[in-house]
Amino acid sequence: MDNNDLLKKFYTSFSKGDSKGMVECYHKDIVFKDPVFGTLKGDRAFKMWEMLLSNKKADTKISFDIRRVSDERGKVNWVAEYVYGEKKREVTNKVSGEFKFKDEKIIEHIDSFNLWKWTKQAMGIVGYLIGWTPFMKSKIQKTTNKRLDKFIAEQSKN
Repeated sequence: MDNNDLLKKFYTSFSKGDSKGMVECYHKDIVFKDPVFGTLKGDRAFKMWEMLLSNKKADTKISFDIRRVSDERGKVNWVAEYVYGEKKREVTNKVSGEFKFKDEKIIEHIDSFNLWKWTKQAMGIVGYLIGWTPFMKSKIQKTTNKRLDKFIAEQSKN
């Protein structure tokens, strides 16, 4: 499988809610980074996708556009459209994914997006007022990683 097909498989699996298919595209030593989780390595990155997709709703839409791919690197622009939180706020998150490849797998995946735009959509007025601050970014990362820790702990019980 070439790197273009690898990225296609990753995002097609994502759009179908198939975390197993996504994780198959990752190298065992994957490093993932985004504004919401910060940096995750190896199994924590695998479990993050499993956790996120275990909550995926039928009306969640993922679309993607592979912008460039070489033997070493790739770039994908992707959009997630979903409803967030108890107040069911509509979110459209436009993300740029940068990739590095090793051994025919993704070894590094860095997603970038405007966290303030996301917090304004997902959190309403609170996101508008303080979503741009380092305090809010830190709080979001602590909260999401705590959720991930809980998910992993529950999975290990089963």
